[in-house]
Amino acid sequence: MNTTPLAVEATGLVKTFGTNRAVDGVDLRVEAGTVYGVLGPNGAGKTTTISMLATLLKADGGEARIFGHDVRREAQTVRTLIGVTGQYASVDETLSATENLVIFARLLGLSRADAKRKAVELLERFGLTEAASRPLKAFSGGMRRRLDLAASLIAQPPLIFLDEPTTGLDPRTRAQMWDTIRELVATGSTVLLTTQYLDEADQLADRIAVIDRGKVVAEGTSDELKASIGSSSLQLRLTDALRLDAARTIVRNTLGVDAVASPEGSRLTAPMSDPDRVTDLLVSFREAGITLAEMSVQKPTLDEVFLTITGAPAKTTAPTTTAPTTTTTAPTANSQGASHDHHHHHGHRCAPDHPAPRRRCDRPRRHRPAVAHDGVPRADQGPAHPGAAVRRHPDADHLHRDVHVHLRWCDRG
Repeated sequence: MNTTPLAVEATGLVKTFGTNRAVDGVDLRVEAGTVYGVLGPNGAGKTTTISMLATLLKADGGEARIFGHDVRREAQTVRTLIGVTGQYASVDETLSATENLVIFARLLGLSRADAKRKAVELLERFGLTEAASRPLKAFSGGMRRRLDLAASLIAQPPLIFLDEPTTGLDPRTRAQMWDTIRELVATGSTVLLTTQYLDEADQLADRIAVIDRGKVVAEGTSDELKASIGSSSLQLRLTDALRLDAARTIVRNTLGVDAVASPEGSRLTAPMSDPDRVTDLLVSFREAGITLAEMSVQKPTLDEVFLTITGAPAKTTAPTTTAPTTTTTAPTANSQGASHDHHHHHGHRCAPDHPAPRRRCDRPRRHRPAVAHDGVPRADQGPAHPGAAVRRHPDADHLHRDVHVHLRWCDRG
């Protein structure tokens, strides 16, 4: 039995920001030495998931391990095993490419000589040697992305997180980045890649997780995901478009499915669940004197997988009736006579609460309101404050809440 730990193992990861549940129970298992793609629309929770796995964010629930080390209890050890390239370059634009890499190398503990040697090596590897002495403000977007990735490889970590590494790059630079990622895996690294580019996930990833609204909604190889939404389709183009109806009849009788004609009337597309039956179909066409100009088998695309899995709008629940709220800036009192904040406006004075020497009003004071919710002065506080007012929102009577505004003397100091 193989007991080698997985590169990444996450179970039930949860992260909330206020009322937004950005990550809602994500499970991931990434085998060492592979490229694992995390695919999803904007706001799906991809970057938040990466941040938790990379110890940049603390998870609110669940647990995660990097090569067997808990990201929460062994965060320092985990950081020595990973490299992170985020969506935005973390390099200093005022420095040259060489200076940036030397600084990162020195921060990682390399000697001055080793840092310079590593910088030269990485610049050559990423095709940046000619621009080594140029300040980064003169770099293109693609060059910055390559330098950022180079910086994450200084320590040669066994696990590299790439958060949308090719966003905004031109096709040529994207292809170069793909080659670099393949080289990383060939030399023993594991890559966890988030992307919105379907062709990128299809080309690079050994396995793909589709995340939508903070949940993993599908996981598997590219072929498994494509097969999950339907079978391949057989596409036929007839030499004689006038024989289209006869060809559709033969497809129905041989394959047991209905073929769909293209708008121009010369192509047929039919679901193909059993490839072995295609031979019988071709024999039937020959016997009927129907010739084909073209025949192909089309698998479902990853685009179709993505749209099928994430394209449905979010389910809506029945609206919850909520009480109307007031627009006044004064705080709302609860039914138990909760504390109220007292706001003062410099330059205006009002009648004092009771005879007392004037004092400097550095910050608001808090006390119980002198007026009860029914408008009657509280028995334990004597007459109602002459400067207190009771305001009731006309639509909020059922809340039994009043807005109390208390005014008091304030010296400007």
